[in-house]
Amino acid sequence: MAEIKDPENTIIIELKDGPVVIELLPDVAPKHSERMKELARAGKYDNVCFHRVIDGFMAQTGDVEHGNMEEGFNIRRAGTGGSDLDDLPAEFSKLPHDRGTLGAARSMNPNSANSQFFINFADNHFLNGQYTVYGRVLSGMEHVDKIVRGEPPASPDRMIAVKVAADA
Repeated sequence: MAEIKDPENTIIIELKDGPVVIELLPDVAPKHSERMKELARAGKYDNVCFHRVIDGFMAQTGDVEHGNMEEGFNIRRAGTGGSDLDDLPAEFSKLPHDRGTLGAARSMNPNSANSQFFINFADNHFLNGQYTVYGRVLSGMEHVDKIVRGEPPASPDRMIAVKVAADA
């Protein structure tokens, strides 16, 4: 696992193949970073599926309303919800959507990000300036690469547990 320099701004996602350590970027996207910590601390991301996983592109998850595979789960609804918190304003930056970066998923409205996010499998620079980048994988990208593909996957993977490193 990566050396954690700032435990308060580091997320650990436990996947079936092992941990993924993510450095949040509160200096770049403070509202998105804070939201991820808030939902992680509330246990909202635990057992949430990866509902949209496109080979060579990205793995999307974070629908805390419909994606929890332990609570009345229906894969067809996963990806259509968010949290009970307000949507976030876009926090666009010059940071590119490189392999391993975390982007805020949203609707067509740039200010509609809520709880969903994606991890880029590749450099996806066509997304630059259109989606908020608010984190990057420090270690465990090999585990992200093993997430089952599909839109939606027939048998989706899940985030087993999501913690702020300071609390782990």
